[in-house]
Amino acid sequence: MTIRNKHGETIDHEFHDVANVDDKLIILGHGLTGDKDRDFIVQLSKLLSIQGWPTIRFSYSGNGKSEGKFEDSTITKEVDDLLAVLDQVKGSRKLCYIGYSMGAAVGTIAAAKDDRFSVLVNLAGMVNTGAFYEEEFGALTPGKDCMWEDETKPLSEAFATDLKQIDCVVDAAKEHRIPWLMLHGSEDDVVLPKDSELLFNHVKGKKKHTVIKGTGHSFEGHYTELADHINHWLSIHLK
Repeated sequence: MTIRNKHGETIDHEFHDVANVDDKLIILGHGLTGDKDRDFIVQLSKLLSIQGWPTIRFSYSGNGKSEGKFEDSTITKEVDDLLAVLDQVKGSRKLCYIGYSMGAAVGTIAAAKDDRFSVLVNLAGMVNTGAFYEEEFGALTPGKDCMWEDETKPLSEAFATDLKQIDCVVDAAKEHRIPWLMLHGSEDDVVLPKDSELLFNHVKGKKKHTVIKGTGHSFEGHYTELADHINHWLSIHLK
């Protein structure tokens, strides 16, 4: 199966199939500067498939082996990428999107536009996009500097403008009524735990917010615990 976004760029992806389960699918989206082959994303996909959930992980355009330029990567463009993935995999399946970090902001906005999502899961989900930009990159110059001193990840004006214009995804979240699980590490110093708290307080549907003690932004050392939380939520809400 080939997945292309509306710009004609191929989206790199990989399935973790589960025998005799064809009516449900988990879509797993990575965070800023990540891709589908980051260890966290790979391990979580494997754990979920072991627990009986077919999972597809993919790289947003301009990231990993997906086509496109990293400089063009924005939340708004990644929303289009996610909807392109849905166009290819939906069928009769019930869908859960799991978004990590900035990927969670992508899911929040996408689900406000498209009713094909059945469940949402945020992992260290970014909510205050404008504040995040100012904290992490506000002292840098778009078009000249790079993200976190990584020369392969140039900071673009498009990215800066997009995060500032979105500013906060709470308004998009208010449109949701689907079950929503929010997981955050207590020691996260990249996307602060208060982002998940803010979102939780504005969501009106079925929701749960859990802080995982002793772990940071990438949930290192807590992958199994993370998968168990997700599995329990999906067992109730993705039937």
